[in-house]
Amino acid sequence: VQEEDLNSCPDEWVSPIQSFPDSKDCILEPLSLPESPGGTTTLEGSPSVPCIFCEEHFPVAEQDKLLKHMIIEHKFVIADVKLVADFQRYILYWKKRFAEQPITDFCSVIRINSTAPFEEQENYFLLCDVLPEDRILREELQKQRLKEILEQQQQERNDTNFHGICMFCNGEFLGNRSVLLNHMAREHAFNIGLPDNIVNCNEFLCILQKKLDSLQCLYCEKTFRDKNTLKDHMRKKQHRRINPKNREYDRFYVINYLELGKSWEEVQLEDDRELLDHQEEDWSDWEEHPASAVCLFCEKQAEAIEKLYVHMEDAHEFDLLKIKSELGLNFYQQVKLVNFIRRQVHQCRCYGCHMKFKSKADLRTHMQETKHTSLLPERKTWDQLEYYFPTYENDTLLCTLSDSESDLTSQEQNENVPIISEDTSKLHALKQSSILNQLLLQECFKK
Repeated sequence: VQEEDLNSCPDEWVSPIQSFPDSKDCILEPLSLPESPGGTTTLEGSPSVPCIFCEEHFPVAEQDKLLKHMIIEHKFVIADVKLVADFQRYILYWKKRFAEQPITDFCSVIRINSTAPFEEQENYFLLCDVLPEDRILREELQKQRLKEILEQQQQERNDTNFHGICMFCNGEFLGNRSVLLNHMAREHAFNIGLPDNIVNCNEFLCILQKKLDSLQCLYCEKTFRDKNTLKDHMRKKQHRRINPKNREYDRFYVINYLELGKSWEEVQLEDDRELLDHQEEDWSDWEEHPASAVCLFCEKQAEAIEKLYVHMEDAHEFDLLKIKSELGLNFYQQVKLVNFIRRQVHQCRCYGCHMKFKSKADLRTHMQETKHTSLLPERKTWDQLEYYFPTYENDTLLCTLSDSESDLTSQEQNENVPIISEDTSKLHALKQSSILNQLLLQECFKK
C-alpha cells in the first residue's frame, strides 16, 4: 500500500476535494421533492449499478451520481473512469473483491490536509490501472465490448429487414441499411460514413432525426425558427454532415472500440504518423486520377470534359458551348445555368414545360421525345442568386467551366485552318517592301 501526502498529489483532482471541507453539508446538484411517499431511487426493472461499499443503487445512465456518492460518502475515487468499457461489470467486480480483502490492498491512499491537526485529516482512496489487476480487468472488458460490437455490426450488415425513411426527402427504404445511407450520400450529399463502419445504425439515425425535428443543424448545432430556414442554412453553409467533435456520436463507429482509451482521432493520427515515417522522397511513381464530370441529364461520366460535351450534344441534343456563345454567358452565369438544370433534373421536372415526373428515366424520355433539352426558359428564370449554390457539392462540371472569350467550340477545334507561308525565293525584294522599313524610318525621324 502506498500512502501519499497532499503536496505530492496532482492538482487537477486535489482542488475539488479541498473546496468541500465538510462535504456532507454541500449541495452539488438541484434537489427535487419525491413524487410519491417515500420517494423512488430507481425505476423498477431498469438496469442499475450498486455502490461498491453500501446498498445504494443508481441507474446505469446516471453513473456520475454514483461517482459523486462514492467520493462524498466513502472517500473513493476511480481514475480515468471514461476509459472503462463496461462500467456496470467493472463496479460489480470490485464490489466483490473489496468484500474479500481490505480496500488498502488495492488502492493508493491519499491524505488530505496532512499539515492540519489529526482530527481534521482525511484519507481518500484512489483506484487506477497502475494496479495490474485493474489494468487486466479494463482490457478484458474492452475485449468483451469489442466482441459484442462486432457481432452487432455483423448482424446489421446481414440484416435484410431494415426499414428506414430518408431525413431529407422522406423516401422509404427497405432491405439493408446501406440502401438508405448510400441514398443520402448520393442524392443529398449527406455522408455519415461507410455503412460497414457504423454500428447500432437505427439508434444513430433516430438521434439525427430528432435533432432535425427540433430544428437543429447537425454540424454547427444551432437551432432555427422553422424547417425551411434550417434546410437553406445546411445547404448554403454545406452543413449536411455531423459534427465530428460531438462525442455523442463516437459510440456508433466501430473504430472507437478498437483500442483501449483511444478515440478515432488518435487512431487515425497514429496511422498518419506511420505513413509519414515510411514514406519515400521519390514521388516519380505518383499518378493523379482526374475526377469525372457527370452529364446534366443522365448518369454518364467522363474524365475529359470535351467527351462529356460531345455526349450531351449527341445523346440529349444539348450543346452547352453553343448556348454559352449565343447567350454570351460569363462564368457565373454558366454556373447558375448548370445548377438550375441540375436542380430541375433532380426534382424530375422538365424546365421546358414544367411537367413533373415520377423518375429521372421518365423525365429523360419526355425531354428527348419533345426536344425540350434545348428549350431553355427565359434568362430571369435561372439567372437568380439562389443558383450560385451547387445542387451537388461534388459537381466536377462546375470546375471545368471557362470564362475565356477565345474558347473554340468543338466544331471550330476540329476545322483545319490552312496557313500560307511567305514566298522567300526573292528575299531581297521582300526586304525592300517590308513594313519594317517604314517603322525604321519613323524611328529615325523621331530621333
